[in-house]
Amino acid sequence: MQIARVIGSATATVKHKSLVGWKLLLVKALAADGQSVDGDPVLVVDSHGAGIGQDVMISSDGRGTRELIGDNTTPVRWTVLGICD
Repeated sequence: MQIARVIGSATATVKHKSLVGWKLLLVKALAADGQSVDGDPVLVVDSHGAGIGQDVMISSDGRGTRELIGDNTTPVRWTVLGICD
């Protein structure tokens, strides 16, 4: 699990069948200070309704993501676990 900041959203006109109806966000992990972003952007699936500028908890648990989406063939690995207060 990591804390990340939402920096944008993604729209795909053609996407894997398992992603139809899911919101896709672009996030950057936060550094140890909890304020500055660190590393490359990551595309995540969001079921919580996070918006740009919000901090979220993300997970790279591919198995958990496949269970959430309900499709074992999904190419998604990252998912939003929750929105930070």
